[in-house]
Amino acid sequence: MITTILLLVTAGIAVWYGLTRSSLMDAGKTAKFWVTIVLILVIGTIVTFIQPFNLERVDAGHVGIKVNLTGNERGVSKYEYKTGWVVYNSWIAQLYEFPTFQQHIDYAEQTVITKGGFQTTIKPSFNYTLIAGNVGDMFQNLRRPLKEVENQWLYNAIISSVNDVANTWTVDDIFNNREKFEASIVAEAGKRTKSWFIISQLRTNILPPPALKNSIEAKTQAIQDVQVAENEKKVAEAQALKKIAVAKGDSAQAVIAASGRAEAIKREQMQLTPMYIEYLRVTRWNGVNPTTVMGGSSGAIIQLPK
Repeated sequence: MITTILLLVTAGIAVWYGLTRSSLMDAGKTAKFWVTIVLILVIGTIVTFIQPFNLERVDAGHVGIKVNLTGNERGVSKYEYKTGWVVYNSWIAQLYEFPTFQQHIDYAEQTVITKGGFQTTIKPSFNYTLIAGNVGDMFQNLRRPLKEVENQWLYNAIISSVNDVANTWTVDDIFNNREKFEASIVAEAGKRTKSWFIISQLRTNILPPPALKNSIEAKTQAIQDVQVAENEKKVAEAQALKKIAVAKGDSAQAVIAASGRAEAIKREQMQLTPMYIEYLRVTRWNGVNPTTVMGGSSGAIIQLPK
């Protein structure tokens, strides 16, 4: 920003000189006129690019610290918090900006050892927020821009926290209680970074070892098979109960029908008195006598066909 301003000032001086010294052109001193303008531009440009001052703006949502590069306190003798536009001498000071809003980080895959010696793979991801009031102390101790802090100091703090916690958990417990496992890591990481960072929403994205993965898949399949068998059993029992109910219904209907028929026969038999039978014979006779009458002692022989 200051470089641009100085270049504009140099150009302005050259133009001002040209306008106020135009009489030199009329006096035949053209060479002197242009030499002076060129010198103004050259000197202004040199001064612009070798001057040590910078002008920068600390954006909203950031905290800026102006650090003195001289001294004997870890190379940082003094720092000042800055906001808005800041002018500083780049030969003896440096301005750093640190965001105070939440940041997200995804680290590459790592191998950790669980209790019992099982190896497993993690790919940590988490959010963090810088403690604004402690940014100067962090820089004085680490002397690194934020990205370098993320990739070095913070990286080591997170990975070592995961390793140390994983060493106290068996691989089965980790996958059976992942929420508690990751909460333990957040607590441990919070202890190690609490001076400068607030860690939240940490996920290990842990993957089970191949042998455990196969075991889990087999166990899951077995559970599914049992559930299928239980469902089939319940279906078979329901169908059997349905058949029993249908059979009972059919049996009861048959018993009722038979009972009704027996009762009807009984009533018919009770009504078949000799007098009633004679009455039925008389009412149904058509008035024709049999054409052949044989007595019991007639001795007639009937030849049946072979």
